[in-house]
Amino acid sequence: LNAAAPELEEVFIGFGDYQHGPWTLSRTGNLQEAAANLFKVLHHVDDSSPQRIAVAPIPMTGLGEAINDRLRRAAAPRRKT
Repeated sequence: LNAAAPELEEVFIGFGDYQHGPWTLSRTGNLQEAAANLFKVLHHVDDSSPQRIAVAPIPMTGLGEAINDRLRRAAAPRRKT
C-alpha cells in the first residue's frame, strides 16, 4: 500500500498521478470513481495470480478512508482454516 511505483514481480494498481500499467482505481484521482472500481480492479488483478500487488497512495479523506480500510483488510495475512 502507498507505493509510488511497482517493484520487481509486482502488479501495480494506480490512482491519480501514480500510473504504472493498465490497472487503476481512477486516472483522475476521483475518490468516488475509485470506490466504484475497487472490487472490480482487485478481482481482475487477483485473477492474474500475481506474486505481489502494489497500490498507489489513496488520500485519507472522505471515501479515501473507506478505500484504504478495505485495502488494508485485503492486504492482511489470511488465517488458515
